[in-house]
Amino acid sequence: MSQQDETMGIYIFCGIQSDKDDQFGEIVLEEETRELFTIRHKDAAIVAAEVPMKIYHPNKDNLMMHQSAVSSVMKENDTVIPVSFGNVFQSKEDVAVLLENLYPQFQKLFPEIKGKIEVGLKVIGKKDWLESQARENVQMGKMAQAVKGKSEAASYYERIQLGGAAQKFFVELQKEMKQEIFNPLEELAVAAKANDPIGEKMLVNGAFLIDRDKEEAFDKKVNELHDKWQDKVEFNYSGPWAAYNFVNIKLKVEDA
Repeated sequence: MSQQDETMGIYIFCGIQSDKDDQFGEIVLEEETRELFTIRHKDAAIVAAEVPMKIYHPNKDNLMMHQSAVSSVMKENDTVIPVSFGNVFQSKEDVAVLLENLYPQFQKLFPEIKGKIEVGLKVIGKKDWLESQARENVQMGKMAQAVKGKSEAASYYERIQLGGAAQKFFVELQKEMKQEIFNPLEELAVAAKANDPIGEKMLVNGAFLIDRDKEEAFDKKVNELHDKWQDKVEFNYSGPWAAYNFVNIKLKVEDA
């Protein structure tokens, strides 16, 4: 099928506060270059690109393309409302209607996110440290001893209890890390969100909304905490991102 035969749609990346037609360059989506443009309403705009009308799968390249576009906009504009990956509308007119309907929400959000960025911090326990902590845990030690040397059938109930003890131990460790690492960072942030940890060794999965002009002070605190805990845990510090964890807008405009 040639490009002329394809039905084209409008892929949207983010909302911004702007009263002019901004230029944000180009993106490459599935090996095709597409120009970014804005669709405006009053002092709000949606950054978009014209793309083939289809479902876009969230593979690595497509996700990076989306994030790269939003990052480009963030360099030029300090009030960016992120939109999740993969939203394609049939026409510019549909996006204009969407923006008009979203405008009251945008008006409330603009002052809240102006000049702010999101950063993320995942804290993952190092295997050796987690095992040493488990050995020192009295209840875990007793349960492990009870199971040791018994057949799987004979120790069935002890194994269930050991699983419960391990879960309780890990929850306590997550609480400790929240107190030691998440809470001091929350004090420096405008807002903070403790997301559920992913996987067996993650102890903290935090998102922080911070003022751009306080990013250096926040980074310094992250480095201090890393230096203190680096023998026991690994830090995965990321950003700056648009405020994905702190903005909740509904893109589908329902009929009244």
